Amino acid sequence: MKRYFFKTLFLSWLFLFGFVAAHAQSENLGAIRAALRNGSSRELSQYLAPTVEVGFDGDKKGYNATQAEIVIKDFFAKNAPSAFEFIHQGESKEGIQYAIGRYTGRSGVYRVFVKLKPSKGAPQIDTLDFTKE
Repeated sequence: MKRYFFKTLFLSWLFLFGFVAAHAQSENLGAIRAALRNGSSRELSQYLAPTVEVGFDGDKKGYNATQAEIVIKDFFAKNAPSAFEFIHQGESKEGIQYAIGRYTGRSGVYRVFVKLKPSKGAPQIDTLDFTKE
């Protein structure tokens, strides 16, 4: 009886841990989705890693978080969003989260790739890439 109890307790704990991890991932991506949908570089900057690779149509550069916010703010100013939605999201075996979205802006439609880097707190945006479709 004790063995069954501990096995059930252990499996319940594993299930709960998996649920909490999945919820945390969707929570972060939900906030990032809202920031992209609103065209808010300030909201998005809360999720940026200290160094971020930002790309536009294949031209990728590394920035610190402050510079990245300015570059993204400029992009949003030139391409105000009318819609944004994630169309795919996942996680690698190493625990690196990613999402692919579709950003509809003033100057066209962009495919957006977001890669989140694990950190001690919540995962942070390591890569943000906009490619015009």
